[in-house]
Formats: sequence, C-alpha cells, structure tokens
Amino acid sequence: MKTKSKAVLGQISDMDLRLLRVFRAVVDCGGMAAAELELNIGTSTVSRHIKDLETRLGLTLCRRGRAGFALTAEGEQIYAQTTALLAATDAFRAGVDEIHQRMGGQLHLAVFDKTATNPASRIHKALADFTRQAPSVALNLHVATLNAIERGVLDGSWQIGIIPGHRSSELLRYDRLFDEKMYMYCGSGHPLYRAAVDTVDWSDLRGYRFAGLGYHSPNMELAQRERMTRAATGFDQESIATLILSGEFLGFLPDHYAAHFVHMGLMRPINPGTLGYRCEFFAITRKSPQPSRATRALLQALVKAHGG
Repeated sequence: MKTKSKAVLGQISDMDLRLLRVFRAVVDCGGMAAAELELNIGTSTVSRHIKDLETRLGLTLCRRGRAGFALTAEGEQIYAQTTALLAATDAFRAGVDEIHQRMGGQLHLAVFDKTATNPASRIHKALADFTRQAPSVALNLHVATLNAIERGVLDGSWQIGIIPGHRSSELLRYDRLFDEKMYMYCGSGHPLYRAAVDTVDWSDLRGYRFAGLGYHSPNMELAQRERMTRAATGFDQESIATLILSGEFLGFLPDHYAAHFVHMGLMRPINPGTLGYRCEFFAITRKSPQPSRATRALLQALVKAHGG
C-alpha cells in the first residue's frame, strides 16, 4: 500500500513569507472573506494563496465551508510558528535600519481599549509627533486586552504596549504615561439607581451581582480584596458596560467612557468618593533585545506627550 508523500518545505523564499503573511491575516481576521479588505486582494486570490501554502507545506491548515472558517490542529501550530517567524523577520529588518541609522519598516503599537476618550491620554499627539519624525515607518495600531498586550510585546509581535499597571515583569520596561479614574456603576434598571448611594460602602454591595473583567487587572484585584462575587465576566470595557446597562449587574468603568451613558440617564456611579480608584497607564517595551530605533523614537514621543 502506497503512502501519500508530503511536500518538503526546504528553503524559505520571499513568496513563502508572502503566503505566510496572507495566512496570518486570514487567521487574525477570522476568515478569507474578512481578510479581503485587510489584504486588499479578492477572496478568490486569498483562497488560492492559502491553497498554495498548504501545498508548499504539505499540510491542511484550515477548514472552510458552511460551518465557517476554522484552523486544523496543524494549522494552529503553523500559525504559532508563523507569528514567531514574521516577528523575527521584522526584528531583522529593524536591525538593518538601525545599522543605517534610519527608521522604516513596520511598527506595532497595542493599546488597552477605551483610551481615546480619556482626556489625560495624549497618545494621538505622540503618534503625530512620531509620524513627522519617521514618515517611512508603517504604523499598525491594535486594541487588545491587558494580558494579550503583555504577551504580544514579550514575544515580539508588538513593539510597544499601553496598559493599566497591575503587576510587573522583569523582562519589560515600564514608562508611566497617564492616569484613569474608575468608578462603580449601576444601570437605570438596577435597584440602586434611584437609591441614596452616596453613603453606600463595599459591604452594602456584596449582595448584588458584580460583573468583572476575566483577567488579572486592578479591577480584579480590588473586587477580590473587597470580596465581591463575580456573577458575570467581561473581557473588555464594552462588555462590562453592556452588562451594567442590563440593570442586573454592578461593574467598574472608566469615568470618561461612562460619561455618555450617565448623560443619557442610562447608568450612574455609586459613591465615587469611596468606591472608585485611580489607575496608572504605562508604555511597556521589551528590555532585551534592545528596541529598534523606531520603537525608541515612538516611546520617547509617548513619554514626552504625557509630560515626561
């Protein structure tokens, strides 16, 4: 009985790197049709590239059909290897630029969600300053969860992250940027909405359902310390706001993000003088290897824009 032979990758070519970038975009976008705009090529061309990569690797990377797009077990492994390889090629290109004392290539900045509405945030001003300094650098701005940003900076996928401070890693550098005020909110349908809440304390809240973030954060630390039982979990500020708006849950939100809902009469803060807390935001970069010239320039622009 003959066994089916699989292709051997051999030397990695420029075309292989292009196919891998297409594959990464398809996975990140959640499908070929969704990746069409990201890649600026038609869906049929995206599909052909993925098929070419599968032939080149001798592997089936994904399933596509009525059930939707899904990676195979082999596809998940190749995606992880692709992420590492493309990060390494970007780092090599940045290293060459460093030797030539120029700034070019791709730079990835990942930001925790809902920072644009914070009046203390000057990220946009830093980006304007950096773009004038390094017009040849292609900026890529991502919004992600705190833990995802830390992982992305540590594995080299992203060069800089902006996150709320919660715990520190010896592998990362932390540059303080700005503050954020977090308050406990209830929706208009919640029993506390029309109550006198200025004297409410933590013990008064323990009988109500609490919606908290599902990863390590100042939010989680405070809720655990005050023995708040998490009855629902959100993984970004938008999901926490939605749970609060249901009228069934209490939850923390940044005051600048909640301001619109408060103005519309859809939620209110609960005793902000006692139940709120202040959160510091930091720019994080890897200590080693040394960040590229462009990364250092953007970090300097971020610190300068925030008064550092």
